[in-house]
Amino acid sequence: MSPAPTRFRDPLYTKYQFVDSVLVRCPRCERIAHVVPRAEAEPGARPGVFDPRSLVCRACGLSRTWAERSVMFSGSSLAPARDPYFRVPLWLRTGTRHGRLWAYNLEHLELLRQFAAASLRERGPWYEHGRKMTYVARLPAWIKSAKNRDEVLRAVDRMRASVTEA
Repeated sequence: MSPAPTRFRDPLYTKYQFVDSVLVRCPRCERIAHVVPRAEAEPGARPGVFDPRSLVCRACGLSRTWAERSVMFSGSSLAPARDPYFRVPLWLRTGTRHGRLWAYNLEHLELLRQFAAASLRERGPWYEHGRKMTYVARLPAWIKSAKNRDEVLRAVDRMRASVTEA
């Protein structure tokens, strides 16, 4: 008897739900740094996309602030993946023979891992208007393909290991 398929149900997240904390490459020392909402936000409230942010590197002490009114998300799979606020390269990025794979933080990476590992993938109901273009629905076809599952999972594991090594 074959084992039950691993199930993944789309949580209906968009890219905006992963920018609360972004892991980036420090522009000064090339080590891991964090882009986080400034402490001015109300406690317990989820920060908005346009709330002020800070870039903090614990390795070299770099600290920068962002309080603009424009955010630029990476649009092309050919362009390097960058932080939407400070436009510095993401820490969690790697290349495969099919394309680039990247994530904003470990939560984003875990969602990508769960999706890739699942043999049964369920989307939200077709009748929910406005929820058709979630993060999972917008993934490239090569990530969704079952024949690339092992390669995507290896890439995710490489990215996760880069956080623990840093």
